[in-house]
Amino acid sequence: MKTMTFSIAQPLIRLATFAVVALVVGCSSSDSRYELSDDVAPNQPISVDHIEGAVPRYEPYSLGGNKNYKLRGGSYTIIKDPEGFTETGKASWYGKKFHGHLTSNGEVYDMYSMSAAHKTLPLPSYVKVTNLDNDKETVVRVNDRGPFHEGRIIDLSYAAAKKLDIIKTGTANVRIEVITVDKPTEQREIDKHAQYAIQVAASPHKDRLETLSQQIGQNLSVEAFLDSSSQNHRLMLGPFLDLHHAKEILKQVQNMGYPSAFVKKQ
Repeated sequence: MKTMTFSIAQPLIRLATFAVVALVVGCSSSDSRYELSDDVAPNQPISVDHIEGAVPRYEPYSLGGNKNYKLRGGSYTIIKDPEGFTETGKASWYGKKFHGHLTSNGEVYDMYSMSAAHKTLPLPSYVKVTNLDNDKETVVRVNDRGPFHEGRIIDLSYAAAKKLDIIKTGTANVRIEVITVDKPTEQREIDKHAQYAIQVAASPHKDRLETLSQQIGQNLSVEAFLDSSSQNHRLMLGPFLDLHHAKEILKQVQNMGYPSAFVKKQ
């Protein structure tokens, strides 16, 4: 395996920047973009008639956005087992102002996707939303945090709000019901036998990798370890039983400034 040498200073700066950004992205951001009164629909809205509701499927919970948190004087505890969860209250929507910004779990918000934000449901979750004012309903994928206005229980994407006829009114009375999907049997069987790890970097400088290992492990909440042989040391993350999860973490690692990181099967 080719040994990669690197300077740790710049990646650590990128890592610190990433950590700061992660605290303020998504619908839960405390900057001025969040206020609903400042949000607007797209300048030239496209039709959403062809956009179907989100299709529920099994997804492992994302690493980002699933820790208990405090915001604006409130404390929020993430629901561990959302099966059977229902809630009634006000729905609002967010559009152009957040379009293209990161959601709380690290995805990019697309106002034309059938997505939503919730304060405590695990990310991602699938939710059936019924507009109690007109009986329209649709399914959305929750991948963000919010809304943090009193009485509101869910923030819908522009497309989802359009489907439920909430754009003009701004808010509506809704009922939300979580849709849970079990992990496929074949995936459970695969997981019993397969393990994956992410190689972040390799270097002869063990002390540098140890420092980097602590930084990345803490920021991503994953196990980090060194795989050493002879005079070469490799910084690894894992192991992961789910390949999809490993690839999800890989994307975050690459965005931190390690584009050559890769997943390997153990």
